[in-house]
Amino acid sequence: MPDVEESVPPKDPGDAEGRSCKPETSRPAQDDKSGPEDPSVRLAETVHAVSELNNKTEGNHDDLIEEKLLPPSSLGGKGKETMHNAFWDHLKEQLSASPPDFSCALELLKEIKEILLSLLLPRQNRLRSEIEEALDTDSLKREAERGALDVPYLSKYILNMVTLLCTPVRDEAVQKLEDISDPVWLLRGTFQVLGLMKMDMVNYTIQSLQPRLQEHSVQYERAQFQERLQKQPDLLDHTTKWLTQAAADLTTLPPTCPDTPDSSSVAGSSPEAANNPEPLSPSMVLSQGFLNLLLWDPENEEFPETLLMDRARLQELEAQLHQLTIVASVLLVASSFSGSVLFGSPQFVDKLKRITTSLMEDFNSRPEETMLTVSEQVSQEIHQSLKNMGLAALSSDSATSLTGQLQDIAKKENCVRGVIDQRIHLFLKCCLVLGVQRSLLDLPGGLTLIEVELAELGQKFVNLTYHNQQVFGPYYTEILKTLISPALTLETKVESL
Repeated sequence: MPDVEESVPPKDPGDAEGRSCKPETSRPAQDDKSGPEDPSVRLAETVHAVSELNNKTEGNHDDLIEEKLLPPSSLGGKGKETMHNAFWDHLKEQLSASPPDFSCALELLKEIKEILLSLLLPRQNRLRSEIEEALDTDSLKREAERGALDVPYLSKYILNMVTLLCTPVRDEAVQKLEDISDPVWLLRGTFQVLGLMKMDMVNYTIQSLQPRLQEHSVQYERAQFQERLQKQPDLLDHTTKWLTQAAADLTTLPPTCPDTPDSSSVAGSSPEAANNPEPLSPSMVLSQGFLNLLLWDPENEEFPETLLMDRARLQELEAQLHQLTIVASVLLVASSFSGSVLFGSPQFVDKLKRITTSLMEDFNSRPEETMLTVSEQVSQEIHQSLKNMGLAALSSDSATSLTGQLQDIAKKENCVRGVIDQRIHLFLKCCLVLGVQRSLLDLPGGLTLIEVELAELGQKFVNLTYHNQQVFGPYYTEILKTLISPALTLETKVESL
């Protein structure tokens, strides 16, 4: 009989020699000896997990913890599968012996009981009492000593309890278990689903705790910064220069995000509007300041003090933005030569993305050589795809022009690259004002082919700036009062849909 949910490898039964009678589900490195009744230990473990996952909310709030699986073909995966099978084969041999040996079954039932209890909410006292009674360790031991331990009945009882406690996403896996009559195979499949349910519970706890942890993180970081500021009165000097420069940049800023109250000019605006711009608002200055950080000269040591903790993340976003600029530029040039037939295929577009991205590693140090390789690979891919579709191949002149234009992307002053770069920055500014989803509704030409990647970049950027404004909003307010007249109240939250 095949395993249930074969897409998820069975759980590691542990050391075959020392712990052959105790399989493992996904759990912390150390054994949970506190039991399900000790909420303080579980809370501490969850807080640690949330801290690692949240990491100043730099990632998406919808991120969940997932089981890290070893590839089945890998040495570790094969070893894990072998140990797993050895445990269940051993259990089957023990139960089939005459008289049956229940030692492994008792350990397994004890483990399952602990997992079931850990899945209960505090108010589920009736279920807790029922599980404690049905899987009472002492009672099960006495039944085993008499040779009367009813494993088939217990396996069905456990399945019924799993059916009651599991989330809808696990319904399909549980339904498959209902057709299994062999008690060992049923316990094996049930134990596997229980491991997934434990992750479901961890993710539920993470999501419920996140708002409280976020608030605590904001208060803690602000208190730590205030303590340093009292000792170093000049601690905000670089931050003041940063915002001052952002305000100055806005006086010569190109078109901003449309459909926002902060937009002082848009494409095609009239000369009268240009001569009479709306007064700057704090949110406009702050948004421009955050965008400037994505262009920060690494040699410039006057990085804003309030963003030092985020500098590494900003550098990662800058690198991601730079890579997207090159990829989008390549796609835009390539599409002008191959037409809508090829670029109407998402698979073809994704393949060009992968080709370009995989060759980008040495772009910063060797841009010309990198783009030469990219141009050759992309040209070859277009030629082969046209041939496979029975379409006319590129003429010699077109192929030469294509590779030449792709190689020109290596130059910083390349017009295609410059336009794409400006449009991505405009998209990010819109994300800060409108939110990511609304900004994706009206992407400018050249960016639609990287929509998924832009959404990821925009969400990371919004999350980072949102948290930073929550922490340092009061300091930004005081600085901006000296830069903007009349003084306006700083908006400390970025709208994020």
